[in-house]
Amino acid sequence: MIHSHPSVRDRILMTPLIPLFDFNLSPLCSASSSYSRSSQFKFISPSVSQRSLLTTVESRASTPRASTRIAIATNNNDSGSARNRFCVSSRRRALAFVATLPTILLLNEPSLDGFVAKADGLPTSEYLLMTEEVRKVLSKGNAAGVLRLVFHDAGTFDMDDNSGGMNGSIVYELDRPENVGLKKPVKILDKAKTEVDAIRPASWADMIAVAGAEAVSVCGGPTIPVPLGRLDSMEPDPEGKLPQESLDALSLKQCFQRKGLTTQDLVALSGAHTVGNKGFGNPTVFDNAYFKILLQKPWKSSGGMIGLPSDHAIADDDECLRWITKYAESENMFFEDFKNAYIKLVNSGAKWKNS
Repeated sequence: MIHSHPSVRDRILMTPLIPLFDFNLSPLCSASSSYSRSSQFKFISPSVSQRSLLTTVESRASTPRASTRIAIATNNNDSGSARNRFCVSSRRRALAFVATLPTILLLNEPSLDGFVAKADGLPTSEYLLMTEEVRKVLSKGNAAGVLRLVFHDAGTFDMDDNSGGMNGSIVYELDRPENVGLKKPVKILDKAKTEVDAIRPASWADMIAVAGAEAVSVCGGPTIPVPLGRLDSMEPDPEGKLPQESLDALSLKQCFQRKGLTTQDLVALSGAHTVGNKGFGNPTVFDNAYFKILLQKPWKSSGGMIGLPSDHAIADDDECLRWITKYAESENMFFEDFKNAYIKLVNSGAKWKNS
């Protein structure tokens, strides 16, 4: 008999008796920051039958990139008493670390506003549940529409009046001319959200942000760890806040600057046009073909429908062209910069739980 592995939902429902300590705190995030300060702590106490397995306790401190990992492994086939004493001692130190970690964090961080629940390291059960359900409805064919949904929800952010941003308001704005075609990806994600909400309610803002990251990954792009904890707006964002496709390079750079995004972010995020029907390479593959084609400027010779006016504009701008050239030469650099710019985008204007 073949036994299938339980889904994330099944694992959540099957483990109500396992003590779970989940220390996830989300702060207010600045759209102009390229990273979020974070803290994540999870410890699952193993049952008797599980004590021979690897147990990992991971802590991500409030200082970016600072992390501590303690791994304790026991092997029932190892009869060495010295090794056994080492394992017991290590386990005791880990448990002591678990018990004192909250106090350590509070002593070193006078305010909880600097924390955010991160999806990297050990993903939370909520994050795993969301990605599992999104993957069920996501395909390479609809990835471009889902990714466009992210840009149109988050792209309304304006630092001047602190309005708009990644808040799920797009569900109220689908009849606007600039959002034509977005009803289909919303309907697709609504199926996933319904399944997630049955286990643990999630905001539209979080669902869209995670779905966009998964759309990039499904098409072969970078893995993007999306922080969770956004709150939804209960009303539409102001109109006229999205960048217009007809803007020249200078106006585009100024528009993105008002959203806390740099020229580098503008160019990196424009690379999302590599998927979809804009005419840049394979429409279902996320790669750096967009930048290679921008350098060739085929629209000037063929007159074909390749790219948007905004794509043509950045290709003629010296500052943008420097980044276009770098990304055409190095797909790895593009992936890394896109990942960072995407996280800035989906954090822009967000209102967070526990903030």
